[in-house]
Parts: sequence; C-alpha cells; structure tokens
Amino acid sequence: MKIVFLGSSHNVFPIIEGLKNNFELDLVITTESEEKASIIPFCQSKGIEVIRVKDKLELENLKEIKILKPDLGIVADFGIIITDKTLKHFKRGVLNIHPSLLPKYRGPTPVQSAILNADTKTGVSIIKLDEKMDHGPILVQEERQISPDDTAQSLYEILFREGARLLQEAIEPYTKGKIILKEQNHDLATFTKTLTRQSGYVNVAEMPDFKILDRMTRAYFPWPGVWTRTKISKTEEKIIKFLPFKAAQVESKQEMTYKDFLNGYPQADFKLLEFLKNADA
Repeated sequence: MKIVFLGSSHNVFPIIEGLKNNFELDLVITTESEEKASIIPFCQSKGIEVIRVKDKLELENLKEIKILKPDLGIVADFGIIITDKTLKHFKRGVLNIHPSLLPKYRGPTPVQSAILNADTKTGVSIIKLDEKMDHGPILVQEERQISPDDTAQSLYEILFREGARLLQEAIEPYTKGKIILKEQNHDLATFTKTLTRQSGYVNVAEMPDFKILDRMTRAYFPWPGVWTRTKISKTEEKIIKFLPFKAAQVESKQEMTYKDFLNGYPQADFKLLEFLKNADA
C-alpha cells in the first residue's frame, strides 16, 4: 500500500516515523514555509523523499502524486487546504490527524483555543477528509486531560504523539473496511482562527485578570507570545513578553521571574508593577 504524508512542522515527526517503520511511506509533502523547514532534514535522515509545495494549486497538479498513484494520504499540521481535486488522487482517501475532539475546534488553532477557553480536556481525532475543513467522518478519537502546566507547544507534541499511535492502529482495519466511520454532529461545530502577532498584545492600562493572562501565555507559547510595549524607566520604553508560569522578558534581556522584574525595574509603568505585584502575591 502506497502512502503519502502531508505535514509541515516538527510536531509530526512521530507520525512520519511510525509510517516509515510500519508501512510503505513513499513520499512526504511539506510547505515552503522556512520556519517549518526542519521537516526536510528529518525526512532525509530517514531516507524518505520529501517535496515542498507553495499552495493548494501546486498541490493539485503535483506530478509526483499523479505518477505514484498512492493508495492512502495522511495529513497533519499541514497548513494548506486539501481540495477535492487533490483528494481524488488517493484511492482510499486521505486521513487527517486533528488535535481536538471534533467537531469542537475545527480550523488552525484547536489547542490554543482549548487552553484559552479554560477547557479541562481535549483530545485527538482521526477523520477521513472531505471537501470541507475538518468536516469529514471520524474513525477514532481519544481524550486527554489538560494540565495547568500544559502550553500549546507541549500539548501539540503530546496530541500528535497520541495521534501517531492511533493512526498505526487504525490504518489496517480502515483499509480493510473494518472501521465504521461516524459522521460528526455538525450542529456542534466550533471554529478557530489563525493567529497573528497582534493576537498576543495586551494593553498595560487594561491588563486582564491574571488567570486570563496565565491561559494566554500558555496558549500563545511559543508563538505569537503575549507582549506589550511600555516604560521600563522614566525615559525608556521596551517590549515586554509575558511568559508561562509567572515569568517575563524585557526586550534583549534574559527571562526573569515577576519578582526579579519588580526588583530590577522599580520605575517601570505603575500599572504594570501593580499587576505583577498582585499576580506574584
């Protein structure tokens, strides 16, 4: 069985490894995003052919897929929409590993949304793709509790590892028609948004409750981060990042605790100092 994998971040390494070790992984397709280029040396180190595409149009017309005539596609953390034209290249369809309990949190930022909304649980879903985003029927799902120590980074890594395991268990019964696909309840669908750097901006004059800031710092770690620009002395303004677990970082300086910030920058913006004092109490 010929398999093609589509993905573009380090989070998917366990999926690639599982496919390489247990199935016939013929090709990996990734994006041209430079920040995600680490997938290329990883695949090359495993002897896996890897190709980069820039958009959905290039993917639809990729000659390597047309020549290969793959049986099955697997997609996770890819970043390019898989159109109906692309789906038709795969004899047994394309399976998607999505880090949420679908139909909740369709779209690009399911883990960030779960943390921001103070959810106590999340999970991973494997679905068969159709022409709509994260809309297809479910093969399997698994829940996981969200810990107060979880960040988006750590939770994505955990969920994709669990997804890799579930995928290995599901591929054979799926291709033999032994899994009954379950239609999603589309009435319960919720959707997430693409993040920008501005998503993490906070106004010092209107600082959120610390519980909200804590969730923001964990949800937006490592990107886009939570940040502001304000005075750190009577004459100097700097960007300040708020990091998970009561840490802060002044532009071009080392990470520090709230307590160290209070001691090191006693002339910073008054409202910021008051917030940090209360948060560190």
